[in-house]
Amino acid sequence: MSERQRANQGLSAETHDGYRGAGYVGDTPVRVHLSGRWEPVDGRYHWGGRIEPDPRVARLLRAGHRQVALRIADRVSPARLAEVDPWGGVRITGVGGPPWPPEDEPAATPGAREV
Repeated sequence: MSERQRANQGLSAETHDGYRGAGYVGDTPVRVHLSGRWEPVDGRYHWGGRIEPDPRVARLLRAGHRQVALRIADRVSPARLAEVDPWGGVRITGVGGPPWPPEDEPAATPGAREV
């Protein structure tokens, strides 16, 4: 992807590739482990990872609610819940700019720790 395309999506060449910390799925506080990558086939940024075990999120998924909003700091990103893993965590994916703040922007979500 060109620098211009990255800039149009609000990303810089310095955008880091991961986040571990606090977030919200809807109004439910969660802990997430996320990473991302550029997909050369479609020219977009794809991100995903795991929500630590939380029975409320697992119930959402099992009730058929796959399309959710993930909020980290002041960023809200559309996301998709994929499956519950054997340990009770939930896989989450999204396309577009990363839902975590860039390294030079402090994370306002309490307990957030960037990777």
